[in-house]
Amino acid sequence: MTKVLDVVVVGGGQAGLAVAYYLQRAGTRFVVLDNSPVAGGAWRHAWDSLRLFSPSEYSSLPGWQMPRASVGEYPARDEVVAYLSRYEERYSFPIQRPIQVDAVTHDGKLFHVSSSDRIWTARAVISATGTWSAPYTPHMEGQELFVGTRMHSAAYSSPKGLAGQSVMVVGGGNSGAQIHAEVSQVAESVWVTEAEPTFLPDDVDGRVLFERASARVRGIVNGASVGSLGDIVMVPPVRQARARGDLHTVRPFQRFTHTGVEWTDGTRTPVDVIIWCTGFGPALGHLRPLAVTEADGKVAVTNGASLRLPGLFLTGYGNWVSPASATLIGAGRSARELVPGILKFLEQ
Repeated sequence: MTKVLDVVVVGGGQAGLAVAYYLQRAGTRFVVLDNSPVAGGAWRHAWDSLRLFSPSEYSSLPGWQMPRASVGEYPARDEVVAYLSRYEERYSFPIQRPIQVDAVTHDGKLFHVSSSDRIWTARAVISATGTWSAPYTPHMEGQELFVGTRMHSAAYSSPKGLAGQSVMVVGGGNSGAQIHAEVSQVAESVWVTEAEPTFLPDDVDGRVLFERASARVRGIVNGASVGSLGDIVMVPPVRQARARGDLHTVRPFQRFTHTGVEWTDGTRTPVDVIIWCTGFGPALGHLRPLAVTEADGKVAVTNGASLRLPGLFLTGYGNWVSPASATLIGAGRSARELVPGILKFLEQ
């Protein structure tokens, strides 16, 4: 007979690990299915020089604090990957990998989670696949004519190979600021943003932003706002770019040309490489058979629970699921608030 689990967690990144911690403490029968052959989630795919913009003590998963950064105050990408790997080992979660979940279905009573060669059956499903595998790039007129290189920040690793080229970084968030800051040291880099970016004071980092984001989503913000998670944190590389005079931006171009871009005034600029820092969408293709996604590609939820299908829960996709749930600093708190609802569902 098919073994029926209490919960299947789809995704073994930071959000999946955080809910696994609380599910294990509660004694539930669960499994975590991860499509990567190794631990670390999306952090393994981030660019080489990426650092958190919160200290380790504010960027830890439940139960075990991330070790302090080896250099400076903010942990580097590889230190985050190592922490997530050791976190899995520390708690011996039931993680199976590499498993690519193709579809989640529901027969009116139970969920069935399918890969190419196996099916897991459970009373509840937690989708924690994040956003990294769903990069977003806007469609621009003439882009099919452009003979240069176009890449999303998801594919960017370092400025190696860009020296002496004309590079355009598009996107006004922290990824755009940080990538432009390092590319501008080796190449002629133009930073394109929809509007003038909001730069936070030098003493404001992820600790403050998370608390403000949480308060804003819960509707308890009073007085002036300190900033939002979309504002730019002045991490050391960005401050260095400011000191060099390389932190200015220009408004979007009108269209692509064969060798570059054309601006709204008709002038043209040759470009070798375009780096899109334009964000990500939720990776929810596996939920398509459930018909729970809305026109905007998201799932209607309250406290992480699907409004259309009881037993389906989501975490790790952003504020629309739970405050700052797509960040390390928010994953633990989101899981702590989500799991009691799952346990209540299981009891019913």
